[in-house]
Amino acid sequence: MGPVLATGALRAHLIEARLAGTIATLREKSLARYRLFAARDPRVLLGLDPVREWSLGEVLRLMGQKCGVSADPAHTSGPDVVDPDRTIEALDRFADRVAEAAGRRVPVLLGTGHPDRLLGFYAALADALSSAGCPVLTSAYGVRVDIATRFGVRTCTLDYVRGVALMREAGVRGAPAVGGVHTHSPLPVRTVLAAAADASGPLPALVIGDHGWVCGAGQLGIEAIGLADTDDPALFVGEAEGRVSEVVPLDDAVCAASYRPLARYVLNRASLSR
Repeated sequence: MGPVLATGALRAHLIEARLAGTIATLREKSLARYRLFAARDPRVLLGLDPVREWSLGEVLRLMGQKCGVSADPAHTSGPDVVDPDRTIEALDRFADRVAEAAGRRVPVLLGTGHPDRLLGFYAALADALSSAGCPVLTSAYGVRVDIATRFGVRTCTLDYVRGVALMREAGVRGAPAVGGVHTHSPLPVRTVLAAAADASGPLPALVIGDHGWVCGAGQLGIEAIGLADTDDPALFVGEAEGRVSEVVPLDDAVCAASYRPLARYVLNRASLSR
């Protein structure tokens, strides 16, 4: 996988790759989604049913605490900012959860709504966890799921690539970037968990992913950890309310190669490097 970066070098990489520091996510987009979350719009809840009401101000303050974005409501435009030190601290805790799962050899499920960007990161974890003796689950392979999008309801197929679940446009096969669907929906993880239960197979003790994979699993009481951008407040609220175990703040849509050093860092801290 390449050399493991020391903490200082990782911090520099986060800033240079714009994973943290000044990122491409726009403040306008983040604020719009915070407003939608405060209004409990299902498009941004990602499968989470918040325990209590969250005002816009409370969401903004939480995102300031968790990510390092400006908590000033008067700051309404420009690129968002993620504190790289908070990203590294969260990566450390994320790695500790991965190490715990590996040590107990529990079943794990990995899934992504960003197959063109984050597949490699999760696939590295899937491979290492499998080598450590964790069953990497692949329930509901090939099942079709109707997912609401801004273009209307689309029928997608649940696929697994290198142990990582993702959704494809129905009838499209090949590399994950070809037909791999960017989705925030919790329906895929619900479909996987229902299929595993119907088959009387093992359920995951840990779900690793993003978007609806994390919130959907956490809402059902399954331990979940993942990555999240500054415009996805649901994961951070889930963490604040105790439904999500760990969330790493970063830009989740930079080039795929930029996440490789993060995977190496996590696996090294979890003592899963080979």
